[in-house]
Amino acid sequence: MNVHIDSLRTRLSAPFFAGWGSIQDRPLVLVRVEDFDGHVGLGEAAPLPGYHGVGGDDVLEALEACRTMLARASPGPATAHALAEWRRLAVMPAVAAVDMAICDLESRRLGQPVWRRLGAGAAEPLEVNYTIAASDRASAAAEASAARTAGFGCVKVKVGIGDDAGRLAAVRAVLGPDVAIRLDANGAWSVDEAVASLRSLAPVGIELCEEPVRGLEQTRQVATAVPEVALALDETASAAGALEERVCQAVCLKVAGCGGITGVLDGARRARSAGYEVYLASTLDGPLGIAAALHAAAALQPDRPCGLATLGLFADREDPLPPRAGRIEIPSGPGLGDGLGGWYRPELV
Repeated sequence: MNVHIDSLRTRLSAPFFAGWGSIQDRPLVLVRVEDFDGHVGLGEAAPLPGYHGVGGDDVLEALEACRTMLARASPGPATAHALAEWRRLAVMPAVAAVDMAICDLESRRLGQPVWRRLGAGAAEPLEVNYTIAASDRASAAAEASAARTAGFGCVKVKVGIGDDAGRLAAVRAVLGPDVAIRLDANGAWSVDEAVASLRSLAPVGIELCEEPVRGLEQTRQVATAVPEVALALDETASAAGALEERVCQAVCLKVAGCGGITGVLDGARRARSAGYEVYLASTLDGPLGIAAALHAAAALQPDRPCGLATLGLFADREDPLPPRAGRIEIPSGPGLGDGLGGWYRPELV
């Protein structure tokens, strides 16, 4: 099996603010795998240093190791064994890229969409949330208006970035009482800050707060102190033992952080066994990463709206998987879907 690696840098239409910092440029790594019979599959690595703890250079190094390893492996069981060993040692966004590319390749070889190979009986449109990452009230209110007009039933507002109460009040005023508001602190708060903030913000009406603090014990403390607000693990979902013992209500899983479709499905199985609700989100992934999550969602049936409506945040690129009335269609065609590669490189349409 051959592995081809292509780096690109994409631009967001506006600065994206979160508890880990802000960005306006988004590096992505496109991976193309080709088997010994000429079948091709595509995947992507979407590392965010503030989220995953690894950057583009780490991903490229891991992918180069994979390329060398696969070039030396013989077809059949030897290739599968070599991949399993590499997965165990590599960084998760790189593992995710190869995993989704192989899922794409194997499904294309069979002429089936990935969701069907995963055992899903149907591919219904997936409910998603709208993400508000503006740092000022006026911009947050404008995004809330766009979300309401577009028919979203849930918005996610980044908190822990300043003026949380003011921005949330502005968002709620625009949305009215019928649209759910989810918070995402990206672990920006201490336990005391999280407890105080959630108690003061609860009257706005909070559907759930993702990653109010970092760490399992800290999350448990906040969940105990503020039982009226549902909490979800996000970054902490990758901590040792996080999916084996329930410390809060839900867990948010991401393709890039779990090691691809295979990792997401395994993580969801373990999390549900522990009693968690499960839903999916992206780390500002490109369309291959979003498509991979959509196919995985068709198989695992998330318990809450998913944070996958983020392709519209990119500048100068048309969204190939646009949400409609707060839902995204599962991509059509074999593999991950038709035409997604053209978003990265026109020649890959």
